[in-house]
Formats: sequence, C-alpha cells, structure tokens
Amino acid sequence: MSLLPAIAAMAVIVVASNIGVQFLIADGWLTWGAFSYPLAFLVTDLTNRLQGPDAARKVVFAGFATGLLCSLVGTQIMGEFGPLMTLRIALASATAFLAAQLIDLGVFSRLRDRRWFVAPLASSIIGSVVDTALFFSIAFAGFVALPAAWGDVAWAQEGTAFGPLWVALALADWTVKLAVALVALVPFRVVVMTFRRRMV
Repeated sequence: MSLLPAIAAMAVIVVASNIGVQFLIADGWLTWGAFSYPLAFLVTDLTNRLQGPDAARKVVFAGFATGLLCSLVGTQIMGEFGPLMTLRIALASATAFLAAQLIDLGVFSRLRDRRWFVAPLASSIIGSVVDTALFFSIAFAGFVALPAAWGDVAWAQEGTAFGPLWVALALADWTVKLAVALVALVPFRVVVMTFRRRMV
C-alpha cells in the first residue's frame, strides 16, 4: 500500500494550518489553524493502524519537513507587524510538531491491541497536551529565554483569569484539539473498517 496518500494528506494539513494560523477568530482566542492542525494526529494514527509504526514515522517526518519549509517561507514574508512567522514561533512549531507526533505514534503503538477507540483517542489526547505545552511555552512564555530578535513576547505576558495570556490561549487551543480528537474517531473508524472490507 502506497504511503503517498498519507504523506499528501499530512502535507495538506500542515500547509493549511500554517496558513490558517494567520487568521484570528473568537475575538483572537483561536485561529483557523487550531481546527485543521489536530487532523495531523488522525493521519498519523490511521497510517499506524493500517500500515504500522514504521510507515507512520515516515509520514510524520514528511509532515515535519513540510512544516520546516512553511516556516522558512513564513519568516521571509513581511506582514503588518513584521514577518508572518518569527524565528521563535518557527522553532516552537517544529519542536512541538515532531515531539507530539512521535509521542502520539508511540502511545498508539503501545495501545493498538485495546478496543478500537482507545489507541487513537489516548494517543491524540496525550500528543495534543505535549504539542500545546511545547508550542505555547517556547513561542510565548517569558521564562523561555531566546534572543529578542527572534520575536517579541511581551504582549503574551498580560494577565487574564487563567494566568498569563499565553496560558489562556494554550487552554483555548487545547480545548479545540480535544474536541477534534473526539470527532476524528468517526472518520478513523470509517476508514479502518472500509480498508478491512476491501482486504477481505
């Protein structure tokens, strides 16, 4: 079975998320990228279920390479407030994607023999926690010391009811990831069952 559909799907999701993150919604608490990015976990999990962890790892690395290319392009495009993607956000995005997807892959592989929904749900939730924690702390937390030229994060330290603004944004983002992980169980089940019928 060819990996091209999975690689293409992962690339589309990564590109769409990099574009979608430029557009704020919900009074600036979320971006459209928050809704498309979690589908990367679905692609990883489907590949893992249908073709095994080695194939899924190749898809993850293809997505990582696509993300790096998007980051490189984004740092070169100037928007109203500077580059569309600062070096700090590029670093955060790449680190979070690779770590979260590989953890998702590992958790899924450990749980693959449980009931059908356990592996995709648990791996997506754990991967989402890792992704959100790494991305928002590296990208916006004041305690992560990176050169000022890599991006100003002073605005993200404003106080909210949930702590610094970056923490509140992370909670909003993770809530969307959790919702998408639950909804994604439907296409996961449909695709797996369809594939198995065709193999009979």
